[in-house]
Amino acid sequence: MDKKLRMGIVGCGAMTINSHVYAFPLLTDICTVTSVCDIHREKAENAANKLGGDIFVTTDYREMVGHVDAVLVVLPHEFHYECGVFFAEHGVHVLMEKPLCNTEEEIESLTRIAEENHVKLMCAYPVRFWRGIAKLKELLDSGEYGRIIQMSIWTEQFTRREDYTVNGVYEHYKIKNLGGGQLFSHGCHYIDLLLWFLGKPVSGTHIGSNVGTEWMEREGTSNVIMTFENGAMAYHFGTWGARGSSHGYTFQVFTDKGFFEYQRDTATLTYKTNIHPNPDQPIVMTWEFRDRSKQTQYEIRHFLECVRDDRRPMIDGYDSLQSIKVIHRLYEAEERGEIADLRGLGFRDRD
Repeated sequence: MDKKLRMGIVGCGAMTINSHVYAFPLLTDICTVTSVCDIHREKAENAANKLGGDIFVTTDYREMVGHVDAVLVVLPHEFHYECGVFFAEHGVHVLMEKPLCNTEEEIESLTRIAEENHVKLMCAYPVRFWRGIAKLKELLDSGEYGRIIQMSIWTEQFTRREDYTVNGVYEHYKIKNLGGGQLFSHGCHYIDLLLWFLGKPVSGTHIGSNVGTEWMEREGTSNVIMTFENGAMAYHFGTWGARGSSHGYTFQVFTDKGFFEYQRDTATLTYKTNIHPNPDQPIVMTWEFRDRSKQTQYEIRHFLECVRDDRRPMIDGYDSLQSIKVIHRLYEAEERGEIADLRGLGFRDRD
């Protein structure tokens, strides 16, 4: 496929306006945004004006068929399945904002429908594509820096949408809308990342609370500990109740040769080690990446290249299903007061 792909955007809220509209001008060599959609026409028109060009604007995504080869779906979670199925059945490739769907059954169904209709389906997890995280993966995969002992991720922010409440809970944050709590809605990024870095999980535990995030129906603060087949361990702390933070978004990896830390707030990756002839003077290496945005242009480019070249996307329905299964098993074990058995949850575990 030599010509540029025609790209559509479904949902023109804050994520699209604050992030995606800045990504597409960096992708003009591979795609052209030809259509945008939002149930609020003024939001769709705002996105179209920011993107520029001859763009078909609609309030009904069904009208986009014929105008697009692929779509980026940026809708509330509860609408992902219905929208994804519609486009897949009409031969349109789908890049879906996280989570792919709210339930395992929906993910399995959407994945099957996409395969039957020969369309590419990918879940948009941009953290894998951040330049600092991609560099960290490259360095660790080289083997030069040793085996991973522990990977820890902190994500600390204050997140509350001012909308109407039902019985004291903000409607946007109800389980039926989000699919779960902070771990499901935001932590899915980092469960996916831990699986990508560390491989097959063995066991894990989750403890959550909505103290300080009472607008949540489920947890607004989340702690996860996991073990993996290769002996590595992982920890993830996430909160939507941080009124201040020293971590922000921080990723740390201890290996048997040294220590890595990536901080999104400074966009720097640092490596330190005392394991050399003069341990009193640690070796320190730093990589600077400058870009502290969500960097969604990289995940979108990867998806479009997979469409163009007929390749499997890095995060397809099966990869998305594994991370959601892990989260659901952690939730279920938490309710029983047990350690979760996380073995055999990946599609490729059965290969």
